[in-house]
Amino acid sequence: MTQRQLLVLATRNAGKTREIRELLKDFAVEIKNLDDFGSIPPVEENGTTFDDNAYKKAAFTAKVLGLPTLADDSGLEVDALGGAPGVHSARYAGPNATDKKNNAKLSREMKGKTNRVATFVCVISVAVPSGVALTYEGRCEGLVAEVPAGENGFGYDPLFYYPPLNRTFAQLSAEEKNQVSHRGKALAQLKKEFDEVLTWIRQRLLDS
Repeated sequence: MTQRQLLVLATRNAGKTREIRELLKDFAVEIKNLDDFGSIPPVEENGTTFDDNAYKKAAFTAKVLGLPTLADDSGLEVDALGGAPGVHSARYAGPNATDKKNNAKLSREMKGKTNRVATFVCVISVAVPSGVALTYEGRCEGLVAEVPAGENGFGYDPLFYYPPLNRTFAQLSAEEKNQVSHRGKALAQLKKEFDEVLTWIRQRLLDS
């Protein structure tokens, strides 16, 4: 029987953890997130791009725990707001903002705007304790809805309207969302190569 490789998700977000576990369930990998470990110093997400922040989280956590780590940085880029909230998506309404507060601020900022085009972006970084990493990216275009709708998902899902399915992300099932979302697309790339990724991880751990 193939030994399962432990992979840490550098997040405490239950929704994100659930999505990634579901997508990688067929591989010889055991996935834990930060809630499975003791107190870990927070990573200052001060990068100017999603790529910067994903790598910082993955590399820092891998070094602290001595375990291979997957991190993602994702957010919403809204055309009419010059790309905001962008890398500040999680803290758009303040340092400890809830999803509800972030959505409320986005709704206020978009009031009266006719250009409602928005793009969800996700960058995934898989790092080992030595600091080397693999990177994957996914994007999904849609519109900022006039009013939030749906109970599923998390983050800006209630406001992200996806025209091909005529619903917001929060109105989609997890399976439907994973087929089309930014994170789903990035993870699909990762999933396609995951056997090779596991080999890469094991080799890097042996070399360290």
